[in-house]
Amino acid sequence: MTDDSITLQLDGETITVPRSATLLDAANQAGINIPVICYHEATSPNGLCRICVVDVDGGRVLQPACVAECQADSKVETRNERVLRSRRTILEMLNASVNLEQAPEIQQMMADYDADEARFPGAHLREAEVIDDNPFYIRDYEQCVLCWRCVQVCAEDAQFTFALTLKNRGHATSVATAFDISMNESPCVFCGQCVGVCPTGALKPKIEWGMEQGWTADELRRNTRRARKRGGDGD
Repeated sequence: MTDDSITLQLDGETITVPRSATLLDAANQAGINIPVICYHEATSPNGLCRICVVDVDGGRVLQPACVAECQADSKVETRNERVLRSRRTILEMLNASVNLEQAPEIQQMMADYDADEARFPGAHLREAEVIDDNPFYIRDYEQCVLCWRCVQVCAEDAQFTFALTLKNRGHATSVATAFDISMNESPCVFCGQCVGVCPTGALKPKIEWGMEQGWTADELRRNTRRARKRGGDGD
């Protein structure tokens, strides 16, 4: 071990990692799977969803592995009953408030952690109209898990376009454009990176969505073309 590395125990195995490594980095190095939802390799970790929590030295609260750095000589458990119960509850609460029908990775987590889909029968399910305001993709925020991936990749993490933001608070929080303007009016350059990092069906290519709606080939062509601007020089 050098000054740039530390040693800790991870599920009973002693491993050495770089001093700045996160617990998720350490788990990946050790071949231990820790589930993630808000985390994506293309965006900055933010510890929002808490599905990646682990137990560090039996502390009072569980630590989000995606942002918590490894501590020398610590003992980390990634799958004790406390951790499993926390992940299961998070999944059950998410399922009770968001339509996860088109989130296969999260559905698999539900199965892996034996989550009870009916645990919170009185919960209020998120409701939103599909926003179809551009030729390239649709926004269905009934399926949004508020992972922030799209907001981050549109901002400093990749595109620096800042077309997406968050509005409201609590259960009413949702991804939106500034002042709820249409995507065509926003700074969006339709690069598609937000669609690429979305873990659910909240953002979907317009062609894929149109095919699901049963559009004909002519309808697909018509509805996925950007309107040509008129009134400019040469018109």
